[in-house]
This record gives sequence, structure tokens and C-alpha cells, in this order.
Amino acid sequence: MKKIGNNHTLILSLLLVVVVSLFIPFIISSPKAKPRKSMSTTTSDIFGVKIEKNPPPSKLAHLGVTSWPKWGCPPSKFPWTFKATETMYLLEGKVKVNVDGFEGSFEIGAGDLVVFPKGMKITWDVIEAVNKHYSLEK
Repeated sequence: MKKIGNNHTLILSLLLVVVVSLFIPFIISSPKAKPRKSMSTTTSDIFGVKIEKNPPPSKLAHLGVTSWPKWGCPPSKFPWTFKATETMYLLEGKVKVNVDGFEGSFEIGAGDLVVFPKGMKITWDVIEAVNKHYSLEK
């Protein structure tokens, strides 16, 4: 009986070694889980421009963004002065913005809700064709 018990132990040990050795390459080479892209809303104020990245659909609906007029343009570069406070929601594109009187620039793009104050002078450098909804303060 002792001999049979030892044989079972030996067989089970060998079987465990074989199974583990078969799975080790899969465990070692399996890709790590990729972190999810965060779709959280972030708000910042750069040179007096308010930028909200990924605003929730409920906020866009509350503002009535889809009823605002649309404007678009191909890649180009031009100066602009805001004659009224303008809120815009970018549907497509990417813009590099230089604000007069400030060093440096920032980018806005698709999915951004942006507010430029009345009187601000900027240079609008459209990197990728823009399509946006906009609302002018009355």
C-alpha cells in the first residue's frame, strides 16, 4: 500500500510540473491590460480662456449646443478679435491658439467646450479643419 501511495504522489507531482510548465509561457508573455482612456471632464483656464474637455452630454443639452449656429474652416492662420464673449463646442478639428499679450500657446480640439472673453485678441492657427457650434453673448 505504501508503494501505491508513493506512486500516486510521484504521478501527481509530475503532472503538476507538466501543467505548470505548459502555462508559464502564457503567463509570462500575456500582454498587460491597457489602461482605459479617461473620458472624465477636465476644466482649465488658460490666458483667460475657459476650456472644458469632454463635457457631459447633459451639459451640452442644457446649453442647447446643437441649436447654435455652425462655423467651419480649412487649415489656415489668421488674427481674430472677439467682439462678444463666444462659447464654442468643437465637433471636429484642432486649433493652436496664441493670445495677444501672452507667451506661448495652447491647443483646443474636437470635444472641447471653450469660452473666449469679449475683446480678446488671438491668432487662430487651424491645424486640422474645424467644424464647431458657437454662441455669442448678447
